[in-house]
Amino acid sequence: MLEAPKFTGIIGLNNHHDNFDLSQGFYHKLGEGSNMSIDSFGSLPMTDGGGSVAMSVDNSSVGSNGSHTLFLKHQGRVNNSYSIAQSVNRGRVAHGLSDDALAQALMDPRVQTEGLDNFDEWTLDLRRLNMGPAFAQGAFGKLYRGTYNGEDVAIKLLERPENDLERAQLMEQQFQQEVMMLATLRHPNIVRFIGACRKPMVWCIVTEYAKGGSVRQFLIKRQNRAVPLKLAVKQALDVARGMEYVHGLSLIHRDLKSDNLLISADRSIKVADFGVARIEVQTEGMTPETGTYRWMAPEMIQHRPYTQKVDVYSFGIVLWELITGMLPFQNMTAVQAAFAVVNKGVRPIIPNDCLPVLCEIMTRCWDGNPNIRPHFTEVVRMLEIAETEIMTTVRKARFRCCIGQPMTMD
Repeated sequence: MLEAPKFTGIIGLNNHHDNFDLSQGFYHKLGEGSNMSIDSFGSLPMTDGGGSVAMSVDNSSVGSNGSHTLFLKHQGRVNNSYSIAQSVNRGRVAHGLSDDALAQALMDPRVQTEGLDNFDEWTLDLRRLNMGPAFAQGAFGKLYRGTYNGEDVAIKLLERPENDLERAQLMEQQFQQEVMMLATLRHPNIVRFIGACRKPMVWCIVTEYAKGGSVRQFLIKRQNRAVPLKLAVKQALDVARGMEYVHGLSLIHRDLKSDNLLISADRSIKVADFGVARIEVQTEGMTPETGTYRWMAPEMIQHRPYTQKVDVYSFGIVLWELITGMLPFQNMTAVQAAFAVVNKGVRPIIPNDCLPVLCEIMTRCWDGNPNIRPHFTEVVRMLEIAETEIMTTVRKARFRCCIGQPMTMD
């Protein structure tokens, strides 16, 4: 597994790769020569400018084989909302993908589809899957847009390494983990699972397609302009309610960030990318080399035991993003930010005109002591209070972020 630097001592701060992340690997958008790192491109736009799937394609955040992960005994069900009388289109690869070996390997009718272990009922019928063009790729996979039974979907394909058994086992573990998680979760603020399948050389996961892209894409488009306070709190509530549900099932996301929050057609927010999520058990076997430094709790950076409260920390950073529209620690590299968080107690600066209740949520969520951080049930309650206050007293308020750099404080 590709490991992150260990923050057990002094680390070098002369790394000028602004978007350094755990795998030190890079995505690139197809058709372009430039490289973009996971930290800035964890959620990738479609070539037509719309939508996102926020799914890692190079397994940069997967846990190690030593992780003591438990699998839920879940009796899933197939979403048979379509009519039996509907015509069934044979699965096909869209025009222009004839040279795409990964897509061809998936759609080849001569190769039998393998089962999903305890989740066979979620196996895709490839005759109903139409694959559009790939819009991004990593070292071991690609992201596509397509349709399944006529519905727009996001398609993640992972290629099984032929000559690296250890990595193949690691990717198989992540695939099973993500299928288990997605098949288990049912909530309006969690990305909806369509199905999955695997063949000898390729794994496939299909989810609903988010037309609005990711929250990070939304904030980038605003170019640090004022964010409507009512919208920021509504989006934060969607995230908090989704995470309250996740934690209620004794699960930990471990990579909560704006790249992994998708905006649906009705503008609601859906939490996505459960490839590194885990069931909360004794944490001695849980790997800390997951997540993304700018959003990562200090105990994970330091490789200390952790609980669900790492997600609460990440939410505090996300709430700051929603309020300010800015990238956390934007004046630092990701490694520098991690060093500052752990060794200097640095956190983003909260705007002076921030509502007191929102200020309290952020400061409590990103407290260095996990025991001080609230549970998401309390976060939801506090955000509902903030929403009421906004509606009754500051209906037209907006945050105007005019704070100069650096955007951090001790």
